[in-house]
Amino acid sequence: MTAIATHEELNVYESAEARFEIAAKQLGLEEGLYRFLKYPNKEITVYIPVVMDDGHIEVFIGYRVQHSLVRGPCKGGIRYSPNVSIDEVRALASWMTWKCAVVDIPFGGAKGGIICDPEKLSRAEIERLTRRYTAELSEWLGPEKDVPAPDLGTDPQVMAWVMDTYSMHLRHTVTGVVTGKPIDIGGSRGRREATGRGMLITCNKALERFHLKPSDCRVIVQGFGNVGSIAAQLMHETGYKIIGASDIHGGLYNEKGIDIPKLIDWVYGQHKPLPDFPGGGERASSQDILFRSCDVLVPAAVENQITSQNAHQVDCKILCEGANGPTTAYADAILQEKGVFVLPDILANAGGVTVSYFEWVQDRQGFFWRENEVNNRLKDVMEHSFDEVVQVRETHKVNNRTAAYMLAIRRVASALRLRGIYA
Repeated sequence: MTAIATHEELNVYESAEARFEIAAKQLGLEEGLYRFLKYPNKEITVYIPVVMDDGHIEVFIGYRVQHSLVRGPCKGGIRYSPNVSIDEVRALASWMTWKCAVVDIPFGGAKGGIICDPEKLSRAEIERLTRRYTAELSEWLGPEKDVPAPDLGTDPQVMAWVMDTYSMHLRHTVTGVVTGKPIDIGGSRGRREATGRGMLITCNKALERFHLKPSDCRVIVQGFGNVGSIAAQLMHETGYKIIGASDIHGGLYNEKGIDIPKLIDWVYGQHKPLPDFPGGGERASSQDILFRSCDVLVPAAVENQITSQNAHQVDCKILCEGANGPTTAYADAILQEKGVFVLPDILANAGGVTVSYFEWVQDRQGFFWRENEVNNRLKDVMEHSFDEVVQVRETHKVNNRTAAYMLAIRRVASALRLRGIYA
């Protein structure tokens, strides 16, 4: 083994393909369906001219990959990041296909991204970038075609600009073209908290298998953005003890527990660096926090945090993946050998896309639900999906990740067989 993970291991598209292949072989998927489901339906690259605040023109590269339309419209976020690549967008689009199928909602997967650093752009520049990107893609978007959502570097306001731009082109308001919008223009109650809430629900289900109570569990959360901070808050409220947390500035570790409401106020209310939180505990790097002893480890930052080179250092009972692809395919076997109960990303963080589906349904009906109804429906979907994944795991004697992929691929393949191939 080399000292660092190889480029091949860290390629998220290679990881997505590797997991697809393992599950497809377990299912005995016929060659034709295998080839059809392996590749995206469509890949779009756009070059986006934007007049910057100082008057000069900058050209940004944007992508939209539509992986599958077999079970319904495509669904997937738009991310703004300097690290966006076509391979990353391909991988995330395919993961969305399997994620939607795991929780059995009628979408296929898509993903979009623009290579940019939103921290270096003004809000006016981000708005112009968003509107031009949307205009370039407008013929491929729509409630029946492809429904974007927020992701890394984007937020409800960006979704509002996407919705408005698309609506202006159609000359009527189309709220269902995006999800994750502000509530005042067709967003769903409970959407902001949905990913973190879904993680809590799946963690609670996992605890039942270990005959544990939340109050018995020490939790470490890597990544204190929207997903990680909300998961930490909800877990704290449920009785879990959060002993570690980190973000891009670094981390804190405190065996006695961290006051999560005060930490959230420190980071988001006072806009101060997480590691500077007074009385928070021992400082640690964002990477090192992953390898402290805990009962539940929540990697909720970015891809490729747990690799073949460090997976042996993971010291937890349950690994709940809040980010997409935080564990490489090469690390899966090591975690399985260690006996870590993995809640894979395509199950654990599917609460966000599930409530996005609820938002899409509400927009199409023009009838909106109270927050407790959204949360109850989410709980039902996540618990049922957890049970189905575990059933496949036990029937086929595979790990949770392979079981989740098998369940998802089986559903998409069944829909494809019923539809047939148009020629």
